[in-house]
Amino acid sequence: MIKELYNYRELLKTNVKKEIRGKYKGSFLGILWSFVNPLLMTLVYAIVFPFILKSTEPHYVTFIIIGILPWTWFTNSIALGTTTVLGNAGIIKKVYFPREILPISVVTSGMINFLISCLIIGIFLICSGIGFSPYILLLPVVVLAQFLFSLGIVFITSAIDIYIRDLEYIINFVVNMLFYATPILYSPEMFAGTPIATLIKLNPMGTIINSYRDIFFYKQMPDIISLAVLIGGCLLFCVIGYFIFKKLSKGFAEEV
Repeated sequence: MIKELYNYRELLKTNVKKEIRGKYKGSFLGILWSFVNPLLMTLVYAIVFPFILKSTEPHYVTFIIIGILPWTWFTNSIALGTTTVLGNAGIIKKVYFPREILPISVVTSGMINFLISCLIIGIFLICSGIGFSPYILLLPVVVLAQFLFSLGIVFITSAIDIYIRDLEYIINFVVNMLFYATPILYSPEMFAGTPIATLIKLNPMGTIINSYRDIFFYKQMPDIISLAVLIGGCLLFCVIGYFIFKKLSKGFAEEV
C-alpha cells in the first residue's frame, strides 16, 4: 500500500486539496465555514447545556470547543468517507488507481482542517487565561490515534456502502447517538461510578477527547497507558479495515 501511495502521491495530494476546497465550493465564506460551524455549535451548547447539565466547569466555552473541533473532524470524515467510493464511481469505472486513496484523502483533509482550527483553540486558551503547557508537544500522538481510528472506520464503511446503500443512513444515526456517549459537553467525572462511565471508557473517541483536554485545558499529562493502548488498538483496527477494504474493492467496478 505504501509503495502504491508513493507512486500515486500526486493524485493523493490532488484529492486532498479537492476534499478541502470542494465541500464549500461556491459558498461566500468558502473554507471558513470549517471554522464558523463549530463556533456556532459551541455558542448554542454553551448557552443551553450549562442549564441542562448544571455544569460548573470553569471556562465552559473553551472546554466545549476543545471537544467540538476534533468531533467535527471525526463526524465529517465518517459522513464524507462512507460515500466517497460511491461518489467517485465514474472515475473508478474508467481509470485504475489505488482505491484506498479515496478514504485516505477524506480523513487527511479533515485532519488538515482540524490542525488549522487548533488556532481557534489557541485563541480561546489565551483569552480565557488558561495558556499553554509543554504537554502540547503530545498533540501529534493524539492526532495520530484519531487519524488511525477514523481511517479504519472509513475503510470499512466506504467499502460496504457500495454493496449496502442504506449503510450511510445507519452510520449517520449511530454517529449522532455516539455524540452523547462521548464527553464533549460534559466531564466524565459527572458519571463516575455509574454504568455510563464504563461506556465512556469503552468509547475510543472518549479517550481521544479526554487526551485533547488534558493537553489543552487541564495542562497535564494524558493517561499514557490508555493512550498507548488506544494507539495500538487503533492501528490494529486500521489494518483490519484496510484488508476488508482491499477484499471488497475487487467488486467495486461491477457494483458502482
